[in-house]
Amino acid sequence: MKGSGRRAGDTVFSFLSVGSGLLIFVTLALVAIFLIVQSWPAISASRELGGGKDSVSLVEFAGPLLFGTVFAAVLALLMAVPVAVGIALFISHYAPRRLASVLGYAIDLLAAVPSVVYGLWGALWLVPMLEPFFHILNDYFAWIPLFGGEVSSPMRNLAAASVVLAVMILPIITAVSREVFLQTPRLQEEAALALGATRWEMIRAVVLPFGTSGVVSASMLGLGRALGETMAILMILSAGKSYSFHILETGKHQTIAANIAAHFGESVGVDLSRLIFTGLVLFVITFAINALARAVVARGVRV
Repeated sequence: MKGSGRRAGDTVFSFLSVGSGLLIFVTLALVAIFLIVQSWPAISASRELGGGKDSVSLVEFAGPLLFGTVFAAVLALLMAVPVAVGIALFISHYAPRRLASVLGYAIDLLAAVPSVVYGLWGALWLVPMLEPFFHILNDYFAWIPLFGGEVSSPMRNLAAASVVLAVMILPIITAVSREVFLQTPRLQEEAALALGATRWEMIRAVVLPFGTSGVVSASMLGLGRALGETMAILMILSAGKSYSFHILETGKHQTIAANIAAHFGESVGVDLSRLIFTGLVLFVITFAINALARAVVARGVRV
């Protein structure tokens, strides 16, 4: 029997594992440092820090973009989560095994479709298809702030962009929720059914409480993708910068990622730094959302 010293293979594996983990933190730190350094000229020249009347206010510049980004992502999340949870429950507890397998493959395939394809689909097919429905909302429900305002064709508005975002994040939320629901302890499900509960009562009493943290974390992951989506928004949304809650009006909203993609090629100097500053804002928001998702998952595991 050899001594208690560690074998060379164990040492190398431990070094590679620790190094790989640290590489993630180093990369994250480098990205943050890059964004701060590159956006500093815009920050130092801003009206908030420089104080000059002729300076550009970063709050006025980035505020509407941040509003449009968060607004579109939240709308997409509100549309996608109920549908995703319903699909996940159908696959995990209602569908026959063969049908569930086919649906699972279809969901995974939707997640692999490039965003530019969703953008083409939304701009050329979905927007014309939704226009009659949007007109009905504006004609009969304009008293609701979301559906008020003046509408015009083509309706490349925040509502259409949010529908496309909802379709894009639907596979992520569905896939994660499905796996969480499948992890529900079988004994608890059988115990609920043995006590006389129907299948829906069993799902409501056992499956949904068990999978709540997983659904929340899946929603946060979907929200993170919706916040950072670029090409689909750029191809669908008619850009504007305002704090408007009228989602059917065109030329009122824009997102950070789409604005960067639209103006990056022609921007230099301080203008480029302002775009990078909005990227820094998006980086912080996305990081906070993912941290929140991790906290929810950890709390669910402890419970």
